[in-house]
Amino acid sequence: MANATIGLPPTHPVSEPPSSRPPHRAAASTGGRPADRRGLFERLVEFLSPGPDSTDELMATLADAEQRELIAPESRVMLEGVLRMADMTAGDVMVAAPRMDMLDIDAPYEELLATVIETGHSRFPVHEGQRDNVIGILMAKDLLKLQRSPDLSLRTLLRPAVFVPESKGLNELLRDFRANRNHLAIVIDEFGNTAGLITIEDVLEEIVGEIEDEFDDAATAAENGIYTLADGSHRVAGDTDISAVNQVFGTALAEDAFDTIGGLIAHELGRVPRRGEAAEAGGLRFQVMLTRGGAVRWFRVDRQPVAPADGRD
Repeated sequence: MANATIGLPPTHPVSEPPSSRPPHRAAASTGGRPADRRGLFERLVEFLSPGPDSTDELMATLADAEQRELIAPESRVMLEGVLRMADMTAGDVMVAAPRMDMLDIDAPYEELLATVIETGHSRFPVHEGQRDNVIGILMAKDLLKLQRSPDLSLRTLLRPAVFVPESKGLNELLRDFRANRNHLAIVIDEFGNTAGLITIEDVLEEIVGEIEDEFDDAATAAENGIYTLADGSHRVAGDTDISAVNQVFGTALAEDAFDTIGGLIAHELGRVPRRGEAAEAGGLRFQVMLTRGGAVRWFRVDRQPVAPADGRD
């Protein structure tokens, strides 16, 4: 009887203690298969496989997707802008130092106000002594505080200036702008000198294209693109017909070679002009106020003073 009570161990496997780790939901939903831990970008690349091997091929793929109405034209433009921006730096987009609109910390209030009104910016780098010595950023709206309290020091209204190297990538710069809630940065070269400035609008326009501003008010648009300013000068759209310029200013600019005044001025300079640059034609001085997408949007136009006669016959 003693031998009868000693049996062999059971043949079925002994259960392991339950794991303290909860079952993976993804594995349960896929029938026990391992979860897909790839990122969205990796899955997108696999979906397009065999995908493009270069940026140019990717651009062509986006163009084809637009042709097949898989993406909207606006989406394609933005995607191409993102791709181009990945290879661009602050030095590629900045406004060069000689063309920067700046304020002098020692300038009288009337001079500061005149500069703000003339240029129409909302933020200005402020320098002390040489233009290279940027000591802060002034918000145009803060000038109202000086008007109410003339004894207030301009220095107390300055906000810290942000400095970035020319080599800083636009992707990283846009991240910094968003994180720091800053809209303007001073660009410096490898020697620490001021090379220019760049705004968040400059960066965003590389993605979304032209951003409408106060110059694009359709309610006040003139039919010929020519506006008279309070000081007697004029604001002329870059795509204004040369014939319209001749009619308004009484000039005789050639109308056969170019259709628009922007094309004529670009030809005179030998390249697309940049903001702040000026050229003379037909007794008029054309200064670039605003550029967008590689073209001039607005010129400030003044008549050149007539040279006095020397009294000789």
